Amino acid sequence: MLIRKLFKFENAHIVRDCTTQRCSENIHGHSYKIEVLLESNYLDNGQMVYDFGLTKRYIKELIDSFDHAITLWSKDDEAYVRSMKKYSNRWVELPVSPSAEQFSRVIYLMVERVLACTDMQNGEREVRLHSIIVHETETGYAQGFKDDAHSEAMGAIRLEEIVFSPQVQSEWSDPKLWEKLLDHSMIKNPKKV
Repeated sequence: MLIRKLFKFENAHIVRDCTTQRCSENIHGHSYKIEVLLESNYLDNGQMVYDFGLTKRYIKELIDSFDHAITLWSKDDEAYVRSMKKYSNRWVELPVSPSAEQFSRVIYLMVERVLACTDMQNGEREVRLHSIIVHETETGYAQGFKDDAHSEAMGAIRLEEIVFSPQVQSEWSDPKLWEKLLDHSMIKNPKKV
Protein backbone atom coordinates (compact mmCIF):
# COMPACT_ATOMS: atom_id res chain seq x y z
CA MET A 1 0.00 0.00 0.00
CA LEU A 2 1.27 3.43 -0.95
CA ILE A 3 0.19 6.72 0.65
CA ARG A 4 1.09 10.30 -0.25
CA LYS A 5 1.30 13.46 1.85
CA LEU A 6 1.79 16.87 0.23
CA PHE A 7 3.77 19.70 1.85
CA LYS A 8 4.46 23.21 0.52
CA PHE A 9 7.09 25.86 1.09
CA GLU A 10 8.47 29.07 -0.44
CA ASN A 11 12.25 29.10 -0.88
CA ALA A 12 15.01 31.10 -2.54
CA HIS A 13 18.21 29.74 -4.06
CA ILE A 14 20.79 29.97 -6.83
CA VAL A 15 21.62 26.84 -8.83
CA ARG A 16 25.24 27.48 -9.83
CA ASP A 17 26.61 26.03 -13.06
CA CYS A 18 23.22 25.15 -14.54
CA THR A 19 22.57 26.08 -18.18
CA THR A 20 19.89 28.71 -17.53
CA GLN A 21 21.53 32.05 -16.70
CA ARG A 22 18.50 33.34 -14.81
CA CYS A 23 18.82 30.38 -12.43
CA SER A 24 22.61 30.19 -12.16
CA GLU A 25 23.39 33.88 -11.75
CA ASN A 26 20.45 35.26 -9.76
CA ILE A 27 18.79 34.64 -6.44
CA HIS A 28 15.25 33.55 -7.24
CA GLY A 29 12.45 31.67 -5.54
CA HIS A 30 9.92 28.93 -6.08
CA SER A 31 6.67 27.77 -4.54
CA TYR A 32 7.68 24.18 -3.88
CA LYS A 33 5.33 21.26 -3.46
CA ILE A 34 6.83 18.19 -1.82
CA GLU A 35 5.18 14.79 -2.08
CA VAL A 36 6.22 12.25 0.55
CA LEU A 37 5.24 8.72 -0.52
CA LEU A 38 5.23 6.08 2.23
CA GLU A 39 4.56 2.38 1.85
CA SER A 40 3.96 -0.73 3.92
CA ASN A 41 2.48 -4.18 3.54
CA TYR A 42 0.74 -3.66 6.90
CA LEU A 43 -1.88 -1.38 8.39
CA ASP A 44 -1.74 0.06 11.90
CA ASN A 45 -4.40 -0.20 14.62
CA GLY A 46 -6.41 2.50 12.82
CA GLN A 47 -6.25 0.55 9.53
CA MET A 48 -3.74 3.02 8.07
CA VAL A 49 -0.21 2.68 6.67
CA TYR A 50 0.82 5.78 8.66
CA ASP A 51 -1.58 8.35 10.10
CA PHE A 52 -1.31 11.58 8.10
CA GLY A 53 -1.54 13.46 11.41
CA LEU A 54 1.82 12.00 12.42
CA THR A 55 3.50 13.43 9.33
CA LYS A 56 2.64 16.90 10.64
CA ARG A 57 5.19 16.51 13.41
CA TYR A 58 8.86 15.90 12.65
CA ILE A 59 8.54 15.31 8.90
CA LYS A 60 6.60 18.53 8.36
CA GLU A 61 8.86 20.48 10.72
CA LEU A 62 11.99 19.49 8.80
CA ILE A 63 10.44 20.20 5.41
CA ASP A 64 9.04 23.49 6.74
CA SER A 65 12.62 24.48 7.65
CA PHE A 66 12.99 25.53 4.01
CA ASP A 67 9.92 27.80 4.07
CA HIS A 68 10.66 31.52 3.69
CA ALA A 69 14.34 30.66 3.81
CA ILE A 70 17.28 30.74 1.47
CA THR A 71 18.99 27.46 0.67
CA LEU A 72 22.74 27.73 0.29
CA TRP A 73 25.33 25.40 -1.21
CA SER A 74 28.31 25.06 1.13
CA LYS A 75 30.69 25.06 -1.86
CA ASP A 76 29.34 28.35 -3.26
CA ASP A 77 31.39 31.54 -3.04
CA GLU A 78 32.33 32.08 0.62
CA ALA A 79 31.52 35.81 0.56
CA TYR A 80 28.07 35.11 -0.90
CA VAL A 81 27.28 32.42 1.71
CA ARG A 82 28.50 34.67 4.52
CA SER A 83 26.38 37.60 3.25
CA MET A 84 23.24 35.50 2.91
CA LYS A 85 23.67 34.23 6.47
CA LYS A 86 24.27 37.79 7.68
CA TYR A 87 21.11 39.21 6.08
CA SER A 88 18.73 36.27 6.49
CA ASN A 89 17.74 34.61 9.75
CA ARG A 90 16.19 31.62 7.98
CA TRP A 91 18.67 29.62 5.94
CA VAL A 92 19.66 26.03 5.30
CA GLU A 93 23.12 25.09 4.08
CA LEU A 94 23.50 21.91 2.01
CA PRO A 95 26.57 19.98 0.84
CA VAL A 96 25.02 19.91 -2.66
CA SER A 97 23.59 22.57 -4.96
CA PRO A 98 19.89 23.24 -4.22
CA SER A 99 18.42 21.95 -7.49
CA ALA A 100 15.07 20.13 -7.49
CA GLU A 101 16.98 16.88 -7.97
CA GLN A 102 19.19 17.50 -4.95
CA PHE A 103 16.24 18.71 -2.87
CA SER A 104 14.54 15.34 -3.54
CA ARG A 105 17.66 13.51 -2.34
CA VAL A 106 18.16 15.70 0.74
CA ILE A 107 14.52 15.48 1.82
CA TYR A 108 14.54 11.73 1.17
CA LEU A 109 17.48 11.29 3.56
CA MET A 110 15.87 13.49 6.21
CA VAL A 111 12.51 11.69 6.12
CA GLU A 112 14.25 8.31 5.99
CA ARG A 113 16.14 9.21 9.18
CA VAL A 114 12.95 10.40 10.91
CA LEU A 115 11.27 7.07 10.15
CA ALA A 116 14.32 5.08 11.27
CA CYS A 117 14.44 6.97 14.58
CA THR A 118 10.71 6.94 15.31
CA ASP A 119 9.31 4.79 18.10
CA MET A 120 5.91 3.88 16.62
CA GLN A 121 2.99 3.80 19.06
CA ASN A 122 -0.05 2.57 17.14
CA GLY A 123 0.89 -0.72 15.53
CA GLU A 124 2.68 0.77 12.50
CA ARG A 125 4.96 -1.82 10.92
CA GLU A 126 7.62 -1.72 8.26
CA VAL A 127 6.73 1.80 7.14
CA ARG A 128 9.21 2.70 4.39
CA LEU A 129 9.83 5.78 2.35
CA HIS A 130 9.01 5.00 -1.29
CA SER A 131 10.12 8.30 -2.84
CA ILE A 132 10.11 12.07 -2.63
CA ILE A 133 8.73 14.24 -5.42
CA VAL A 134 9.83 17.88 -5.49
CA HIS A 135 7.68 20.13 -7.68
CA GLU A 136 9.79 23.22 -8.33
CA THR A 137 7.28 24.67 -10.79
CA GLU A 138 3.83 23.73 -12.09
CA THR A 139 5.46 21.95 -15.04
CA GLY A 140 8.65 20.46 -13.61
CA TYR A 141 9.49 18.07 -10.82
CA ALA A 142 12.20 15.66 -9.66
CA GLN A 143 11.45 12.31 -8.05
CA GLY A 144 14.09 10.75 -5.84
CA PHE A 145 14.24 7.14 -4.67
CA LYS A 146 16.48 5.37 -2.14
CA ASP A 147 19.19 4.56 -4.68
CA ASP A 148 19.24 8.19 -5.79
CA ALA A 149 19.42 9.54 -2.23
CA HIS A 150 22.39 7.31 -1.41
CA SER A 151 24.15 7.71 -4.77
CA GLU A 152 27.80 8.77 -4.56
CA ALA A 153 27.70 9.37 -8.33
CA MET A 154 25.15 12.19 -7.78
CA GLY A 155 27.26 13.71 -5.00
CA ALA A 156 27.60 12.43 -1.46
CA ILE A 157 25.10 13.83 1.02
CA ARG A 158 25.97 13.33 4.66
CA LEU A 159 23.27 14.51 7.03
CA GLU A 160 25.97 15.90 9.32
CA GLU A 161 26.81 18.43 6.60
CA ILE A 162 23.29 19.90 6.51
CA VAL A 163 23.14 23.01 8.68
CA PHE A 164 19.97 24.75 9.80
CA SER A 165 20.10 28.36 10.99
CA PRO A 166 19.51 29.02 14.70
CA GLN A 167 16.12 30.62 13.93
CA VAL A 168 14.98 27.57 11.96
CA GLN A 169 15.97 25.26 14.82
CA SER A 170 14.26 27.46 17.42
CA GLU A 171 10.94 27.04 15.60
CA TRP A 172 10.90 23.23 15.84
CA SER A 173 8.81 21.63 18.61
CA ASP A 174 12.16 20.25 19.84
CA PRO A 175 15.08 22.61 19.06
CA LYS A 176 17.44 19.62 19.47
CA LEU A 177 15.57 17.56 16.84
CA TRP A 178 18.38 17.60 14.29
CA GLU A 179 21.00 16.67 16.90
CA LYS A 180 18.85 13.74 18.02
CA LEU A 181 18.37 12.53 14.45
CA LEU A 182 22.10 12.80 13.73
CA ASP A 183 22.80 10.77 16.89
CA HIS A 184 20.18 8.17 15.89
CA SER A 185 18.31 8.91 19.12
CA MET A 186 14.78 7.54 19.23
CA ILE A 187 11.94 10.03 18.98
CA LYS A 188 8.55 8.88 20.18
CA ASN A 189 5.37 9.30 18.21
CA PRO A 190 2.51 10.58 20.35
CA LYS A 191 -0.38 8.23 21.07
CA LYS A 192 -2.77 10.98 19.97
CA VAL A 193 -2.31 14.13 17.87
